[in-house]
Amino acid sequence: MKFIQTLKNIWKIEDLRKRLTITFLFILIYRFGCQVVLPGINPNDLNQALETFTNKSGLMQLLDMFSGGAFSQASIFALGIMPYITASIVIQLLGMVLPSFQKMQREGESGRMKLNQYTRYLTVLILLVQAPAYLLNLRYQVASAGGTVDLSPLNMVFLTIVLTAGAMFIMWLGEKITDKGIGNGISLIIFVGIIARFPGAFSEEFSGRLTSAQGGLVMFLVEIIVLFAVTAGAVMLTQGTRKVPVQYAKRIVGNKQYGGARQYIPLKVNAANVMPIIFAQALMFIPLTLAGFNSEGSGFAAAFSDINGFWYNLVYFILIVLFTYFYTAITVRPTQMAEEMKKNSGFIPGIKPGKKTAEYLDSIMSRITLPGSIFLGIVAIMPAFARLFGVNQHFAQFFGGTSLLITVGVVLDTLQQIETHLRMHHYDGLMKSGKIKGRAS
Repeated sequence: MKFIQTLKNIWKIEDLRKRLTITFLFILIYRFGCQVVLPGINPNDLNQALETFTNKSGLMQLLDMFSGGAFSQASIFALGIMPYITASIVIQLLGMVLPSFQKMQREGESGRMKLNQYTRYLTVLILLVQAPAYLLNLRYQVASAGGTVDLSPLNMVFLTIVLTAGAMFIMWLGEKITDKGIGNGISLIIFVGIIARFPGAFSEEFSGRLTSAQGGLVMFLVEIIVLFAVTAGAVMLTQGTRKVPVQYAKRIVGNKQYGGARQYIPLKVNAANVMPIIFAQALMFIPLTLAGFNSEGSGFAAAFSDINGFWYNLVYFILIVLFTYFYTAITVRPTQMAEEMKKNSGFIPGIKPGKKTAEYLDSIMSRITLPGSIFLGIVAIMPAFARLFGVNQHFAQFFGGTSLLITVGVVLDTLQQIETHLRMHHYDGLMKSGKIKGRAS
């Protein structure tokens, strides 16, 4: 009954109702576009190529998962949102290295608009490189299945323009969802692409367990319990924070008093979010690529091309721990935090302002990043353990890794925004007690 009443409260708020409707319609447009095949591609040849494609793993499977199957189906949205994310990461890293980009970051709204414009330009450049590479790979996949794809120079240019326009349209949809809808549009598009594959993977695993002699329905129930436990662990990892108390001095401006209250700086246990997994996966794709050129199937490339193997997952785990420290170091800046705190007459009780405060914050981040990185590495390699216990490859992707962390983060962030709208209009939140903490909080 409380759930039904919450839905009624959501529908009563006009602004929230409009935002949810707009978000739902834009997502429908995105899912419809994912089913539109590129011009000149024979669907019959494509279906035969899909049979060999779905048995592969690595970068292709990751891109296909993020695009909700549009990558493998040769859709006009095949390149998805990943080129925009790649450009955003590059611009973010440049903002930590180049003084000109750092200046734009400090300019407020005008600087943010300039950085967004540079991100769009870089996205187009990345698409102009990725689109021909995707078309060449598509021709190879279809040819291996006995079909043909016309990639004459004129047709190559035309299809490149179509793929680029499709990816830019997805980026536009994401920005409009952020402005007019609910939640972060780019993250929601990735989330929809991931979750769209869940029903098919779920039914495939269910039917596979019923027809096999390995555990049957009991084993399937055990898988669901483990999936629930791993999801709960991912929620704890996403929500985990270390609160550092900060005291602000009292200031009297006119007839009003400011400061004098104790606040907290929430330092996240997993400040790097999913970026270490993405960086580690990018490096681990190199052995997979080398293995494709190794006809003998032995040696270093072969050992590290087995995604279920011991050495692959051990190196993958170590890389995630190292990248977690690296990305946390370049995103969380204790010196800048200490300077801002000092400017606002704030201090940590028992710690001198300035350099001592920066050292104190740096030591706390170093301590909480270690367990966070280890747990992040465990979550990342959980799909490998699931596959070792006979879980279907598609269903095993939801037991951890990038897909699980993105799903948990997006759901929490969206629910937190909905709850904020409810509380602003004096309605009860989504939960009977407590509050939903999104990534922003």
